[in-house]
Amino acid sequence: MVNIVLVEPEIPMNTGNIARTCAATGSRLHLVEPLGFDISDRAVKRAGLDYWPMVDLTVYGSLDEFLSLHGREDLWLTTAKAPRPYTEAALRDGCWILFGKETTGLPRTLRECYPDRCLRLPMRDGARCLNLANTAAVMCYEALRQQGFPGLCGEGAMARGECR
Repeated sequence: MVNIVLVEPEIPMNTGNIARTCAATGSRLHLVEPLGFDISDRAVKRAGLDYWPMVDLTVYGSLDEFLSLHGREDLWLTTAKAPRPYTEAALRDGCWILFGKETTGLPRTLRECYPDRCLRLPMRDGARCLNLANTAAVMCYEALRQQGFPGLCGEGAMARGECR
């Protein structure tokens, strides 16, 4: 199982895409306020997020609240500023993967608290960063791959001879 943590996300489409990844993989989604959008039942229904009931969601009032509850867990921080690629991390069952807000990333003070836990996805020189939802999907599936894809289907309909 993977815990995906979005710290102060700003763009609702990114969070919606990440929530869908969590729904499809059985990963847990944790949102740290303030949020740049509304996630009330009414707003979610209006947006047509039919997978939202499948999302195991927890919301925290602040980063300090989150860290007071989970700051000693198996935390991994994603940042384009990290020297270490994500492929060097052992992403164990129950790991927590943190992502910062789209405009500024994770706070420097947080990165400085966990320097050996900062990871990046390799990119071309000069590229600022990948989209948050894409990065979260890569990290989530890498963690699940390392764990043997627990609870996920290992084959699709074509492998079972169910082509349509």
